[in-house]
Amino acid sequence: MTLSSDLSGPSVEPRVIRKQYAMEMAVERTRLLYQGSLLPTLFMLINGLVCAGLLWSPQRYFVVSVWLIWLLSLVALRVIQVAAFDSAIPNRQAHPVWRRMFMLGSAMTGLTLAGAGIALVPADNFMQQAWVFGLIGAAALSASVAYAVSLPAFLSFTLPCLLPAIGYLFWGGDEQEQGWGWFGLILLGSLSVVAWQVNRLIDQGLLRRFQNQALIEHLQQAQSRSDQLNHELAKEIDQRRRAEDELRETQVDLENRVAQRSLELDAANQALSKSEARLALALKASELGLWDWNLQTDEVHHTQLQELFGLEPEFVTAMLRHLKPRLHPDDLPSLKRALVEHLKGRSEDYQIEYRVRHGDGHWVWIEDRGRAVERAENGRVIRMVGTRRDISASKGLEEQRQLAATVFEAASEGIVIFDPNYALIAVNQAFSQVTGYDIDDMLGRNVVDLPCSRDARRHYAAIHQALEQHGTWQGELVETRKNGELYPQWLQLNAVRDARGNVSHIVGFFADLSARRESEERMRYLTHYDELTGLANRSLFRERLREAHQRVRQGGRRSLALLHINLDRFKLLNDSLGHEIADQLLQKMSRRLVNALPEADTIARLSGDEFAVLFDAYGNLSSLARVATRLAAKLRLPVTVEGHELVVSASMGISLLPDTAREITVLVSQSNMAMQHAKHLGGNNFQFYTDSLQASTLERLQLENQLRKAIEEKQLKVFYQPKLCLATGRLNAAEALVRWNHPTLGQVPPGDFIGLAEETGLIGAIGEFVLRQACWQACEWQRQGLEPIRVSVNLSVHQLRQGKLVSLVRQVLEETGLAPHYLELELTESQLLDSVEHIIATFQQLRDLGVKLAIDDFGTGYSSLSYLKRIPVDYVKIDQAFIRGLRESSEDAAITRAIIAMAHGLSLKVVAEGVERPEQLEFLKAERCDEVQGYWVSRPVEAADLAELLRRDANPF
Repeated sequence: MTLSSDLSGPSVEPRVIRKQYAMEMAVERTRLLYQGSLLPTLFMLINGLVCAGLLWSPQRYFVVSVWLIWLLSLVALRVIQVAAFDSAIPNRQAHPVWRRMFMLGSAMTGLTLAGAGIALVPADNFMQQAWVFGLIGAAALSASVAYAVSLPAFLSFTLPCLLPAIGYLFWGGDEQEQGWGWFGLILLGSLSVVAWQVNRLIDQGLLRRFQNQALIEHLQQAQSRSDQLNHELAKEIDQRRRAEDELRETQVDLENRVAQRSLELDAANQALSKSEARLALALKASELGLWDWNLQTDEVHHTQLQELFGLEPEFVTAMLRHLKPRLHPDDLPSLKRALVEHLKGRSEDYQIEYRVRHGDGHWVWIEDRGRAVERAENGRVIRMVGTRRDISASKGLEEQRQLAATVFEAASEGIVIFDPNYALIAVNQAFSQVTGYDIDDMLGRNVVDLPCSRDARRHYAAIHQALEQHGTWQGELVETRKNGELYPQWLQLNAVRDARGNVSHIVGFFADLSARRESEERMRYLTHYDELTGLANRSLFRERLREAHQRVRQGGRRSLALLHINLDRFKLLNDSLGHEIADQLLQKMSRRLVNALPEADTIARLSGDEFAVLFDAYGNLSSLARVATRLAAKLRLPVTVEGHELVVSASMGISLLPDTAREITVLVSQSNMAMQHAKHLGGNNFQFYTDSLQASTLERLQLENQLRKAIEEKQLKVFYQPKLCLATGRLNAAEALVRWNHPTLGQVPPGDFIGLAEETGLIGAIGEFVLRQACWQACEWQRQGLEPIRVSVNLSVHQLRQGKLVSLVRQVLEETGLAPHYLELELTESQLLDSVEHIIATFQQLRDLGVKLAIDDFGTGYSSLSYLKRIPVDYVKIDQAFIRGLRESSEDAAITRAIIAMAHGLSLKVVAEGVERPEQLEFLKAERCDEVQGYWVSRPVEAADLAELLRRDANPF
């Protein structure tokens, strides 16, 4: 097939050639089949007649006659079919119907021979069988060899001829017939091999014949094409000879013209050189760079590159590649817009200003002008010419002018500029804002004619003389605004001289001093008075106190009384109601102080809610007591602030000079000490300073220092008071109580130092110590094998205010390993009013940890029922005051019974504290109280003693 492809020429595809060969070979095979079928057909006819003669007998007359007639008919039809094929034209012979008709005839012939082998061969005569099968086999052999030209034709004859007879012989049952069946199979196989070999040889012969024919045709075509090319080549050689002659003539003429044109170009070049020299001089003088840009190739010719951009000319050959990257990014959009507008024909000239990075790194301003000088047929610009020049200097001057103008207009001070004759030539906006006059109304007028220069006119001579001699003048004037208002003005004038030393301008700066004067007055006021209340502040109070003390020392008989006032529970009001309401409350209380104390010499506000009243030359102690009583009553009256009706009392301390103090510092200290004592007594009272009060205060100060030392030296110890579960009769909890074992004083009662710790803030450290010790001890009891019990630790409001209680409890539980449900935290009911919402949120977080919560001293407060349903607690501890009165008072029993019922109704457990007698225990059992605590169960004991109690409780016998 490769040879065929080569011979068929380059214009014929191999696939088409193969298809053509296949069609021609199929037609040739059909022709060979028809040509070679006559001899096998005649041989089959002769063999059929011989078989009919051998099988002719009376029993088979009809069958043999029918078969013989059928055989003769098939032979006649085949002869007619061959004759018809031979008479057909070649195109008709290529039709597939001839092939199909031949294969149908061969199949019918094969079946005819198979019928003879099946129906006509006698079963009992071996010789007849041998002759018949031999003749049929010889006919099949001759037909198979003739039909091997086409394997489908071979199979269409052989398979119908042999397979039905072979099948009949195999399934007939006779051993002899089976032997003939094996003979048929061997014959079929042999014929198939012979037919395949013959078919392969015929295919090769046909293929070789067709290839030879194609080769011959190809050679004939090549010969014809070669003759044609030789003829064309001869014509082309003749044409070239004629063209060479014409070219020689043209060359001579061209040489003459080139010589003449060279003379003309030399003259033009000389003129151009002169013109370029003049142009270069002109461009250099004008500092312009000439550029010529080819937009198609991006090539650019540029002069003055070193002067403009600091670049060497050989490094700049393209506009977009070399110059565009040096453009300032902010200027690139406007440059593109201007260039596109000109390229689209929307502008007559291209003109733009932009910045370019110089070779040494700084930016230079460039003015770029250009115009399109050449366009393509479609109108697209292909060439532009223009100039560039450095305008950095002019840009700098312009920026300075704009900056100066901006400063001139944006200045907060008024600026005026006069000519040498004091005529106003320029003012800024601040001038109009200060004076109220319009700028246009003032320009051109002399300073003596300006309505806003009332005071300047009076000082005109002095001002003029100072400017002539010193070139400057400054001073304060009182001028007039347009509305007639007078205002203080600070004016500064400076003379500006030209190069010859003559005054060219007079520049003035003036400022409105009104705000400064008001600020100074405000500062003087705030220096001595409180801004919120208008009362004297601490500074003025000390000054008045020193003056009064000086008068006392000079007068001899004069005396001073100092009243120190502090509002009770003001911090709570401030935290709960907010600073704005608290400030309004302070203002109203200040007015009450002023109205209630007309005889006072000075009333001052010292700090947030602290006031001081100074009485110069008071009468006697009785009159001071009456004044203090009257003041306390007026201060305690209800006051309404933004819808809130508030009642505020005050704690007051009084000290006297010279009765109790000799110096004013001591006087102030004593009054403060007396006020603190009044507050310690519950507030809403006044106290005079006494020597015993000082001793008590000193004792508390010493006790505070010792308590700090006790915390550091670990003098504090935790005792535990057990709680009894009435349902089981077992000890199931214990309350942790702090005790102070002083090295010299011995056991200090809790009532003497707990309150002091609350006031000084030491309660936080003490509470953390008790919490850690109680949790550690509860785990230690469990490690000793005792039944786990719940430990109760008292909280203080100070710990809640710090906001670290939840994290502290979580940390202590993690460090000690105590399960959260074995820890109980107690808060007294009276402390619930302090930041209720914060306490509720904190208790909820503690409950989420798993910690038990309790309300201590329940029943003594005045908000228990309103908050109990909101605060997440587990236990309610009945105050021991109700437990002690169970025997003597039926009211205490009713209250106790009501608390237990109410708590159980809220699914809370009840703990009664202060149980000291058996009848109290029986009452509580009858009322189904959950737990009890008191001396009847046990006093507070140390950890080791409580461990022993727990062991005996677990093993009573």
